[in-house]
Parts: sequence; C-alpha cells; structure tokens
Amino acid sequence: MTDYALPAGRPRPARGIARRLLAPLSMLAVAGLACAPIAYMVWPQAKPVSPDAPSLPITIGGVTFNAPPAAIRFKMQRRAGPQARIDMVFLWPSLEPPGPTVALTPSEAPKVTERIFVTIAGSDTTLPPAERLKTIYPRYLAPGPAVDMGGLQVRAFRSGTPYQGEDLIVDPAAPERLLMRCTQSFASTPGTCLHERRMAGADITVRFPREWLGGDWRAVASGIDRLIARMSRGS
Repeated sequence: MTDYALPAGRPRPARGIARRLLAPLSMLAVAGLACAPIAYMVWPQAKPVSPDAPSLPITIGGVTFNAPPAAIRFKMQRRAGPQARIDMVFLWPSLEPPGPTVALTPSEAPKVTERIFVTIAGSDTTLPPAERLKTIYPRYLAPGPAVDMGGLQVRAFRSGTPYQGEDLIVDPAAPERLLMRCTQSFASTPGTCLHERRMAGADITVRFPREWLGGDWRAVASGIDRLIARMSRGS
C-alpha cells in the first residue's frame, strides 16, 4: 500500500489550521473574561417578575426585611423566610425594581449607571463600618490632608495596601451615615462606590457609580436612606 505521509518537517494541514486559529481564539477568550464582571452585574440573573408584586419577608442575621421579588436578582432567593443573603438591584433615581423586560442582546443590556445594587448578608467577624473608620482605615491612608469634594472629604489609600486604588470618601457631618470606599475613575474604567451599614446581625452593602457623587451627593445619601428604610420591616 502506498504511504501518503507528508515529508518530515512539514506540518500537517489540520495542525497548521489549528495553530492559525489559536491566537485569535485566545484573544477572544481574554476579552470575554474581561467583560464578564460587567455583564454579570447588568444582565438579568433570573426570569423577571412584575415590579408591583408583594414584598417578601426575608430574615437575614435575625433581621427581617421587606424585599420586592422583582428586585431580587436570583430566582433561588425569591422566597420568604430565613436566608443567608439576598442580592437586589433597583432603578436610579426612582429606587423601583426593574421592569419585566428582559434584554435580548448585549446592545439592549441595561446601563449600570442607571442601577443601584444592594446585597444583604449575615454579618461576619469584621468590625462595623464606623469602627473601621476609626481603627482600620487610618493605617492605610496616604499622607496629606483630605480633599474637599463639594462638602465630602476624600482621602486616597496608599499603594501596596489592601485598599490600593481606592479612595475613602466621608460626609464629615455624619460619617456613620455616608462612609464609602470608591475605586478611582479612569477613562476606560468608571469608578464604583461601596457603602456598608450594619443593622444588628445583618450587613447591608450598597454599590453605585462614583460619578453620582459629582452631582447632588446629598440626594444619593437620601436615596440610600429611603431604600434601606423601606426594606426594613416595620419602618
């Protein structure tokens, strides 16, 4: 039988094609991983329900919250009773749950700048936010005075610390009410702010775009207050 093997040193056609395809496929994979966190935040995570559906009494860390099911991002969390945590998203500035429309393509995905994300979980062994402001954060702040930002005080964290790339932003008149850690903004990466509150045995974490603070930050603080009060049972 005649042997049609290719001469030594000449790559087989299948291998050559595979090698030519490997580089662009690898680049696409890296790009997909880079976009995944943003897509995860803005894309609906469960079949949406009507925004006017009755709130669910959910107990976390011994505290009962009224959670609108349309705002809860994961179907498995849409149930009354004790839970370890719930993840929610609300429209800004209305603070209403998102509507039932599901985005079908990436171009139709909701804008993260129009959303405020709320996570409620049982508190862990970390210090409450107000105590961290007094005892933990000062150790990692960069030297120098605070910068005024329309009435807010801004201090950068030092490089090489656990909070590298973040700023500590505080309302000096009421630091326990508005204490935030915000990532620094760049042209390709908008900054995000994280605000935490402890309510008995529950930790409430609120995330929103840093650019909101450049407008009426007092309206942002008031909106967070109203949102938390509305979810607190009996308030």
